[in-house]
Amino acid sequence: MASEDVVGKTSETAVSTIVNLAEEAKIAREGVKAPSHALLSVCKSLVAGGVAGGVSRTAVAPLERLKILLQVQNPHSIKYNGTIQGLKYIWRTEGFRGMFKGNGTNCARIVPNSAVKFFSYEEASKRILWFYRQQTGNEDAELTPLLRLGAGACAGIIAMSATYPMDMVRGRLTVQTDKSARQYRGIIHALSTVLREEGPRALYKGWLPSVIGVIPYVGLNFAVYESLKDWLIKSRPFGLVEDSELSVTTKLACGAAAGTVGQTVAYPLDVIRRRMQMVGWKDAASVVTGDGKGKVSLEYTGMVDAFRKTVRHEGYGALYKGLVPNSVKVVPSIAIAFVTYEVVKDILGVEMRISD
Repeated sequence: MASEDVVGKTSETAVSTIVNLAEEAKIAREGVKAPSHALLSVCKSLVAGGVAGGVSRTAVAPLERLKILLQVQNPHSIKYNGTIQGLKYIWRTEGFRGMFKGNGTNCARIVPNSAVKFFSYEEASKRILWFYRQQTGNEDAELTPLLRLGAGACAGIIAMSATYPMDMVRGRLTVQTDKSARQYRGIIHALSTVLREEGPRALYKGWLPSVIGVIPYVGLNFAVYESLKDWLIKSRPFGLVEDSELSVTTKLACGAAAGTVGQTVAYPLDVIRRRMQMVGWKDAASVVTGDGKGKVSLEYTGMVDAFRKTVRHEGYGALYKGLVPNSVKVVPSIAIAFVTYEVVKDILGVEMRISD
């Protein structure tokens, strides 16, 4: 009897499996993705976004570190006078490892950040497009540049908020040097130290200017990139389009243009964010405290106060400290991120057309 029960249960399992497979096949024939396929597509999209972020940031890590050092540099003790001099100084004083200091934390942050951002953008675009078509009554309507801006802003805020504590400690790990009074030993040590000494709210210092800045930055990135692609495909200028597809070089150019526009508009907010992240750091690195010479107070009561003190003590030009290395960095970084994302999606076979 026991063997008959086993056989019966096995038969029921086999029948159930066949029925399930038949149901999935029926769903596929009707043009609807099975839940398992939808989940796989989501995972592939997240992987593509994560790889895109990691590759792009590692490629420009030395410029990223120099930008942050320039943003928080004490104006009374100048170490870094420009892009070339700054990179040479880091190489001479800290070597190859110094060029990539903080990049591990940056990748640990940017991989989930980029994954969430790209996925959120595609999902937000689909929802906004559906609502737009419902409102206009036009089933063939496409996203306008303004709607793409909104979708990109939503994606940026979600991704940035989800990974902000990592960005905060990454800023401190990037700024610290061998002369720092005490070293953060890594991501976990930095997070635990900040929590213990400054409290949970410290992990979100500079969050408000980040939210405000992410709207034009990420929003314009996606809006300019997607709009440029659409314009090139529809107008076909200079013979850049073949069979409704853009070459990798053309996509790089679109990504570079998108990155340039976004970062220029939002850059002052990025400077204020970095400075607010240093507030409360008792063992601030020598680059911030100026090696004990002419120390400048790092106390800000909020975003407006940080703007006011920065402009009053250093002038409006301080809001654009590090813009040159950031411009050199952001163009290839954004371009590589977009192209890597699309290439990885193609490799993984992700079908994610927003108009679907």
